[in-house]
Amino acid sequence: MTEVAVDADRPIRLGVSSCLLGNEVRYDGGHKRSRFVTDLLAQFVEWVPVCPEVEVGMGTPRPALRLVREGEEVRMLEIASGRDHTREMQRYTARRVRALRGLELCGYVLKKDSPSCGMTRVKVYSEKGAPTKDGRGLFAGPLMDSHPNLPVEDEGRLNDPQLRENFIERVFAYRRLRDLFRGRWTRGQLVAFHTAHKLQLMAHALEPYRELGALVASVKQRPREEVRETYQNVFMAALARVATRARNTNVLQHAAGHLKAGLDSASRIELAELIHDYRLENVPLIVPVTLLRHHARHLDVAYLNGQTFLEPHPKELMLRNHV
Repeated sequence: MTEVAVDADRPIRLGVSSCLLGNEVRYDGGHKRSRFVTDLLAQFVEWVPVCPEVEVGMGTPRPALRLVREGEEVRMLEIASGRDHTREMQRYTARRVRALRGLELCGYVLKKDSPSCGMTRVKVYSEKGAPTKDGRGLFAGPLMDSHPNLPVEDEGRLNDPQLRENFIERVFAYRRLRDLFRGRWTRGQLVAFHTAHKLQLMAHALEPYRELGALVASVKQRPREEVRETYQNVFMAALARVATRARNTNVLQHAAGHLKAGLDSASRIELAELIHDYRLENVPLIVPVTLLRHHARHLDVAYLNGQTFLEPHPKELMLRNHV
């Protein structure tokens, strides 16, 4: 079975809004500790805490801020005094984002609704004061623009079991992808990587799965840098599309087909019934996947034993118990 290993010499680093770790860096001197971040996920990753407002020199506690649209520009202003922090935040962000690139982050968890760290639907006020929820934080926006393939979520969206599972799935897949292209990769290594991720890709989107298959097949006819960039972009964009119950069901049935020759009638019926129960939302995804893994190991089906779909992230996170 494909293992999701954590290399102690090269930790999986994730950026995080510092307040989510329980650090008292909020404008009011408080924090917004996330139990998922600090108590569960911390076992498998190394956090890189960032608080743009503190690091730019605003201090704690500090005046509350908001984003205000002035013409074509969005500015960061103190609510009470109107003091403008836009330029200093932009200069800081450019430096900090460059520095983070050198840390080889595999993901980022942002503080929702923050004028600096909000990734989506941040309130932006007009000059007359009426807000719209269509903004991004002045730090979060450039961070995401400069790292378009980096898995990014905010702690509010991570309360959704499907989005949480998808984010962590992308984090570990991104790390494997980075490891593949770290050195002088070969066509054989790319073929092996793509083969191991076939079912995982199929669960997210068939079009990118087919596009990547065609790319891998034509690797000898294309410049290496083009292959690397295209594969990374399409692969991560595919995984960003949340796997649906219907697509997961199709993949489970496809995987079960590789077991038919080795299973007796009762075992085939049991597996088919569990997949059907999953489709009807009677059991979570972990139930049919666990039985599939058991049969694949027992029958020594090499193709299935090598599929990341069956264990895309550490089982201790128990993410598939809730989807």
